[in-house]
Amino acid sequence: MQLVFATNNLNKLKEVQALMPPNITLLSLADIDCTEDIPETLPTIEGNAVQKAEYLKTHYGYDCFADDTGLEVDALNGEPGVYSARYAGPQRNSEDNIQKLLTELKDKSNRNAQFKTVIALHLNGELHTFTGICKGEITTEKHGEGGFGYDPVFKAEGYEQTFAEISLEEKNKIGHRGLAVKQLIEFLSKL
Repeated sequence: MQLVFATNNLNKLKEVQALMPPNITLLSLADIDCTEDIPETLPTIEGNAVQKAEYLKTHYGYDCFADDTGLEVDALNGEPGVYSARYAGPQRNSEDNIQKLLTELKDKSNRNAQFKTVIALHLNGELHTFTGICKGEITTEKHGEGGFGYDPVFKAEGYEQTFAEISLEEKNKIGHRGLAVKQLIEFLSKL
């Protein structure tokens, strides 16, 4: 089976490829010569995942899946949420996003947060969604060199290390994207 993963984020692609069984060939947007920005204009994580998958299916015709991920912080009423990648501005700079988040939480005692990933699969004319959630908290400063995005300041429940300090294998076991991808793989394995 061949599926297109609607992402240009090489870190995401690497994480998901590590989880896929050998009978599923994963193609990136570059592999199908998709160079335009796929719209993500809806106000929810679910909506954006579905919008991206439908765009790819409509414009390129491939069976595909798309994901959208957000960091939802309790003390910030769920922000940055759907705007996680652009939290500090349109430049989508992870360092700027982290600094803004830490500044916003400076005087907050409640640092509870969750990462949420929704995957929308467009397969054989049907749409399916899968959701992965990883609860945890935001640290007061950055720790670790691994991962990407908010990983240096997110510590999952039951862990003393941030996502940036644990291995990719461990992150895939407990993380939001890994949990959503596992549901996707379970679904595909039953076909």
